[in-house]
Amino acid sequence: MRCPFCHADNDRVVDTRATEDGYVIRRKRICGSCLRRFITLERLQEASIRVVKRDQSRQPLDREKIRRGIERACSKRPVGSQQVEQLVQEIESEIYQIYVLEVSTEQIGEIVMRHLAKTDDVAYIRFASVYREFGSVGDFINVIEPLRPKDD
Repeated sequence: MRCPFCHADNDRVVDTRATEDGYVIRRKRICGSCLRRFITLERLQEASIRVVKRDQSRQPLDREKIRRGIERACSKRPVGSQQVEQLVQEIESEIYQIYVLEVSTEQIGEIVMRHLAKTDDVAYIRFASVYREFGSVGDFINVIEPLRPKDD
């Protein structure tokens, strides 16, 4: 590993920790030349799954797109960054467990909505309104109705 400061290839690992349920390794390093410290992250690179978009074009699965969608839905809601990262990790893991080569944007959207519904009702409705392209108040009511508490 080259030092990001002096570009020397003379570092040693000071500490190693597994994060995100063992899918990421975080290493603290120190450069032997300039003695500055830096951190590297090693992420498991799985076989690339292609996402089939609505226009039938295909592109690699991008976890950052999933993160951005969740962050937008959770904006100004009591959902922290760590919780968003956990959601992204769970969604990505589920996609890799179920699908091998390709997954449609519709299937990804359904997985995201299922996870958001367990996390925050408002974030779930926000995401659903964009993902399902709501065009009327009735569309909102159809999504909200199952969330309402039942009167006994």
